[in-house]
Amino acid sequence: MKITILGSGTSVGVPQVGCTCAVCTSPDARDKRLRCSGLVEWNGVRILIDCGPDFRQQMLRLNDFRPIDGVLITHEHYDHVGGLDDLRPFCAFADVPVYAESYTAERLRSRIPYCFSEHPYPGVPRISLHDVEPDVPFAVTNKNGVSVLVMPFRVMHGKMPILGYRIGRMAWITDMLMMPDDSFEILRDLDCLVMNALRIEPHLTHQSLSEAIAAATHINARETYFIHICHQMGLHAEVDKVLPKQMHLAYDMQKICL
Repeated sequence: MKITILGSGTSVGVPQVGCTCAVCTSPDARDKRLRCSGLVEWNGVRILIDCGPDFRQQMLRLNDFRPIDGVLITHEHYDHVGGLDDLRPFCAFADVPVYAESYTAERLRSRIPYCFSEHPYPGVPRISLHDVEPDVPFAVTNKNGVSVLVMPFRVMHGKMPILGYRIGRMAWITDMLMMPDDSFEILRDLDCLVMNALRIEPHLTHQSLSEAIAAATHINARETYFIHICHQMGLHAEVDKVLPKQMHLAYDMQKICL
């Protein structure tokens, strides 16, 4: 399995427009963070997790134009779904299935209705919405008939219920403040955990770094990579070196092989 961190930043990205702090003006490429998204490749199946407004730029950076077999949506916020229209080049291979909770799917239909109309006009991305539920696994299948099992699970973005996803022995969690005990049970025996850590200070709807470290310690994955990072986290080089063993700040275009 290969996991590519396409974007490790929070909703406004890093650098933040108009900010001249040490992080936003850092020359270190690891301090330049596009909106949060990841690509998981396993047994020839390619799965995109979230499709934010930087998706086009992320795909140009990746420079690996091959089919996307499924898109997993964690929740409806724009920084996680704003790039769905940019899936259209990938529809040259086949229609792209998008998996989301019914609540999220309905909001996508209302925001970009032209993508889901009964008679779409030419050039519209051919994407199909599929409802998923927490704790109910489903398969993502490539054009060769190879399938990968995905397990969605519940996490809480403040008071908003959203989804995390487990694929094999890795899991992806973003925008979480806390999760129910049942979800912790789903995350046993992970080789890789990718999870949000917004900043040092507490936040109303996202984990702080200390909260993320506590949750990661409880989950006890072999390696943990923190994402959805804002400029208030501090410089990558300084924060990463003081993290507990087997925990890391992720960075854009980082590749993790399992």
